[in-house]
Amino acid sequence: MEYIGEHLLPGQIGHFCAVLSLVASLVASLAYFRSTKCTTESDKNSWKRIARVAFGLNVVTVLTIFFLLLYIISNHYFEYNYAWLHSSKSLDLKYLLSCIWEGQEGGFLLWSIWQGVLGLLLIFRGKDWEAPVMTVVSFAQFALATMLLGIYVFGVKIGLNPFALVRELNQDAPIFAMADYMKLPVMQDGQGLNQLLQNYWMVIHPPVLFLGFASTLIPFAFAVAAVWKRRYTEWTRPVLPWALFSAFALGLGIMLGAAWAYESLTFGGYWAWDPVENASLVPWLILVAGLHTNLIFNSTGYSLRTTTLFYILTYLFVIYSSFLTKSGVLGDSSVHAFTSAGLNSQMMIWMAAFVIPSLILFFSHYKRIPAIPKEENTYSREFWMFIGSLVLFLSGLYVIVSTSLPVVNKLFGTQLAVGEDVEFSYNRIQIWIAVLLALLTAITQFFRYKNTQPKHVWKRVLLPALISVAITVAVGVFSPITYLKYGAGFLGAIYLALFASVFAVAGNIGYIWKGLNGKLKAAGGSVAHIGFGLMLVGILISSSKKEVLSHNTTGLNLPFDPASKENPLENLTLIRTVPTNMGRYTATYERDTLNDKGNIIYYQIRFEHNETKETFYLYPNLIRNTKGAEGFSNNPDSKHYWNKDIFSYISYADKIDEERDTTTFQPRILDIQDTVFYSNGFIVLNGVIHNPNNERFTYNAEDTALMADITIYSKDSRVFNANPVLEVRSGNIHHIPDTVYAQNMVINFNRIAEGNKIELGVKESTAIIPFVSLKVYLFPHINLLWAGTIIMFIGFIMSIVRRAKQLRTRLKAV
Repeated sequence: MEYIGEHLLPGQIGHFCAVLSLVASLVASLAYFRSTKCTTESDKNSWKRIARVAFGLNVVTVLTIFFLLLYIISNHYFEYNYAWLHSSKSLDLKYLLSCIWEGQEGGFLLWSIWQGVLGLLLIFRGKDWEAPVMTVVSFAQFALATMLLGIYVFGVKIGLNPFALVRELNQDAPIFAMADYMKLPVMQDGQGLNQLLQNYWMVIHPPVLFLGFASTLIPFAFAVAAVWKRRYTEWTRPVLPWALFSAFALGLGIMLGAAWAYESLTFGGYWAWDPVENASLVPWLILVAGLHTNLIFNSTGYSLRTTTLFYILTYLFVIYSSFLTKSGVLGDSSVHAFTSAGLNSQMMIWMAAFVIPSLILFFSHYKRIPAIPKEENTYSREFWMFIGSLVLFLSGLYVIVSTSLPVVNKLFGTQLAVGEDVEFSYNRIQIWIAVLLALLTAITQFFRYKNTQPKHVWKRVLLPALISVAITVAVGVFSPITYLKYGAGFLGAIYLALFASVFAVAGNIGYIWKGLNGKLKAAGGSVAHIGFGLMLVGILISSSKKEVLSHNTTGLNLPFDPASKENPLENLTLIRTVPTNMGRYTATYERDTLNDKGNIIYYQIRFEHNETKETFYLYPNLIRNTKGAEGFSNNPDSKHYWNKDIFSYISYADKIDEERDTTTFQPRILDIQDTVFYSNGFIVLNGVIHNPNNERFTYNAEDTALMADITIYSKDSRVFNANPVLEVRSGNIHHIPDTVYAQNMVINFNRIAEGNKIELGVKESTAIIPFVSLKVYLFPHINLLWAGTIIMFIGFIMSIVRRAKQLRTRLKAV
């Protein structure tokens, strides 16, 4: 059948490029491998030329696939399953990119693009390491190319085709018996983008994270090539700038993900030890451990075996983390994980193709890799750097073992778990890891390589230690941490970690000042350590002193879904236009609006500080679900200060799909003990109270406020109370209505009428009165976390530049 309205050419070109990418990467792998085996320079160069052309062709094809996919999505060609499944016409332009990496195919494609770009850089800068290192890189490209094929070989499906048509994947659907099926309503729009990805951080975070994943291939390739070619020691200097860049890119990707979680997820934080978060953190921890052992070897000759192993394990854990994320095994335990796409067997073969040969190669050459038999001096820098690297590695090992429990359970039918409180199961271990690492970063740089006089070290660290003690004591006295959720013992660990973190900052500042005589160009490592210490301080304070501001003062307990784990006492119910006290602030749900595409509701919440009278607005929103669930998903909003954040999200909203009630207030003038009727009963004005003091209101002699004491009697003999207030503050009149939910009625204190009577406004509605439930947190000093992150990455950049210059100088000298 010839179908009408389809745009087949982009998909045909795209699928051809996917096949060509596979062939080109395979040719590059074989040609580079052959080049490493040649004995004459002319033969080596001949095979290199073939490999370079093939690898360049691979990069061109994967870039072509990317732009064709973007073209299909941006033109809304919904005959393609990828566009129909991951995009829609309602999406803003910036989110069309996010549609590409919502699917598994897009993730593999992005990964392949970055590996290709890094491979091109290696071709130009690899020198005599090009052939063996690019053999590994090209084979990694070949492995990823298989993921984008989407073809059947002997009845076995290999990869996923991002250019598959909807009708090809749903051949039995009746609509595809029609030649003009594209005109049907179901094909006029796509399923849309996951609500959690409709955030600007998710335009940035995945590309940077996949750059980090791809970059770990370079240290891995150098390590494998060094062992394979028995050039055990030559590679550690040229690999160092690459490893620093990889640690920078992967760390930045992780922290951008933390920023996304902070702004898009509603658990109230930036890290929840989610399995997918853990799976990206572990390779970074091992990579940073490898960086430090690399520095040890370059300076002393120690730790070469460990460096080689750490760099190999880094990429292997990247592949493993991809398996955890994309296999569907974490689907029940992570908000980030993909569902299974039928690639589990292929991904396991992918893992085996890298894990088995690389580890066999390493352990079979283990004894040949040079090692100094003499143990490091305990008063040497290399000894304590090695201890720090080992701590990082063990930290990563604990995290990955705990994260892998779902895999263990599926393999062996067990029911192992880290515990009901997932965060505590990690925090109780990692807080001691943080203490050790912070102390080591504070002290280790004061040691010299080989040997150090103890007096030299203790003299240099004494002042930073005293400063750190003073700051920690000051926090305990003037702004104490009262985090007792896990008992006094854990609180003590927090204070110890706080001291160690401040010590890391002060110690490294002292080292730049005393040890380096203020030479910032050589201080990249110390700057990174200062950032790390500030990060730890920000994490400790913002987490342990995090405060719920939205305590429920209304007495209304909303029917939260148990799966949401929301505590009704920590969620404030707001009736539209009604100011509601929540302690330090008064919150008012003023209005809500749909965006111009009708898929996002923005809530305007006004906050007024009850003491300073500062006023600001937050706009948390709800995004219409289009993927597998009805209703809306929350998207938080925050007010940022230099020393705190006010973080809010809508935890419950009623009748958000219905038209808004347009009923108005009807005036009623009453004297004390007068009665007026409403549709379902009558209202009695009992009296008027001047400057009331009760659970809802507190006034003093300088205030002017009148509260109406009202009783409502319904036809079914039920009795209700209402207390609307009329107040004057700073010369302005404020009306605070009261709501009787059971009667769908709002009563307002309008004014004082003639003859000392009062005018009430009575509003009845046939619809539910609009209200929302709001969750509000205060995060103190969270900017220390973000500032520390920025400083740490500045330190990485400084180190990359310095090491690259040193390498160029060394090569010129040779």
